[in-house]
Amino acid sequence: MKELIIAFGLFLFIEGVLYALFPSKMKNMLKKLDAVADKQLRAGGLVFAIIGFIIIWYSKIWKIFTKFYQY
Repeated sequence: MKELIIAFGLFLFIEGVLYALFPSKMKNMLKKLDAVADKQLRAGGLVFAIIGFIIIWYSKIWKIFTKFYQY
């Protein structure tokens, strides 16, 4: 649960920095998002969710692996 809260905080931090530094570019990007088909958004979201899951899973496995096989 701790990692989830940290990840959510990091997400909010990155989003906030982007909107604070590049407000007009973020607005333009959101306008362009309306032209993208729902299927493409769904597929892209699924791909990024899977990539994120693999990164989290790999980091957890790596932590467990290095804990048992310390040099």
